[in-house]
Amino acid sequence: MLTTRSSFFVPAKHPVDSDTRSFRTVKRRASLERHRHSRYSDVHDARPVHPLLTTAQLLSMCLGSRENGEAKKRSREIDALIHRDEKSMTKVVKLLLLGAGESGKSTILKQMRLIYTKDGFTQTEKEEWRVIIFNNILDGLRMTINAMEDFGITFEYENTSAHLPIIMQEKDLRPYEPIPFEYLRAFKDMWSDSGIQKAIQRGNEFALHDNLAYFFLDLDRLISKEFIPTDQDVLRARLRTTGITETVFDLGNLQYRMFDVGGQRSERKKWIHCFENVNALMFLAAISGYDQCLAEDKDGNQMQEALMLWESIANSHWFKKSSLILFLNKIDLFRKKVAISPITKFGFSDFQGDTKDPQQTSKYFMDKFVGLNRNPSREVYSHFTNATDTDLLKVTMASVQDMIIQKNLQKLVF
Repeated sequence: MLTTRSSFFVPAKHPVDSDTRSFRTVKRRASLERHRHSRYSDVHDARPVHPLLTTAQLLSMCLGSRENGEAKKRSREIDALIHRDEKSMTKVVKLLLLGAGESGKSTILKQMRLIYTKDGFTQTEKEEWRVIIFNNILDGLRMTINAMEDFGITFEYENTSAHLPIIMQEKDLRPYEPIPFEYLRAFKDMWSDSGIQKAIQRGNEFALHDNLAYFFLDLDRLISKEFIPTDQDVLRARLRTTGITETVFDLGNLQYRMFDVGGQRSERKKWIHCFENVNALMFLAAISGYDQCLAEDKDGNQMQEALMLWESIANSHWFKKSSLILFLNKIDLFRKKVAISPITKFGFSDFQGDTKDPQQTSKYFMDKFVGLNRNPSREVYSHFTNATDTDLLKVTMASVQDMIIQKNLQKLVF
């Protein structure tokens, strides 16, 4: 079973921590213990009732016979329930998903739904994602057209510019409304224009999303009355994460609570004080971002930003007890671009090897990340991933599951 809390979680100024919970538990236990001793004063091994017991359970156990034998029986039943609830509590794994913007965190969460639930995305949700896909196409085109102006690139065909009014106008698409057919010709003409393609080839200079080609190569399907987004369409669609969202799913005998935090700089101040010593940190970095600027800073570099963020997170005292999981994501895009876009051209001049070799260059970046962990006794569990590849992610998550169980055997009671 998987639950997604779609409303954003706004952290309190002083979040409820384990000490606060313990304080509340002590008060509740002390009160209950006084009650038990008043009713069963001859029961010396009485223990406080666990806070997770329901009122009905308490009444059924505490309002029974006052005789010594019956009281001991009730006490044993309470002990058994306490043990059961404590086992249930320890099977919850808190997993914090971190990473810079455009790293693929939201795609990972979508994959959790596809992999660990029977139905995946509902029909209603897919209708809503159709609106997002439409906006992704429009936003991508607008970014490209603005970049053409900055780069001094003109349209190849005069009639291409005739579509500018429909591209630039605001259009609010309702969830159950198909993409208007008049956009089909405009989108196709734009995509086939060499001016647009020249700008797209320089997309790394203006933070163009990497999903644009996927949608433009399938416009006839997308702009039809019958179009309902597929799972792969939803995975490719881009919706900026703001605030903190939580996704709950079951994997094996464990329940995972996975928290996703907004990746842009403006969101990061919300992170650390909310999630001290979660079971594991899963950090995502887009390895394909070595030549790309930041969405919020055109002079910045996605890879450099990810390295700085990883160093601060991996060595933070807030997470000194948390396992470290590193995903270098978008390895499929990296392998395609490294042959034509040398990593040494973008500030990684210390690389020694074949700049066109995806194996050597990807290992270089992995070593760079792992080397930033300043605690030699703390292992970094690293993987190359492609978040849109469901089969690959299944294998990766199975490995993550095994690691979490091994690292938390003392805490996770089975």
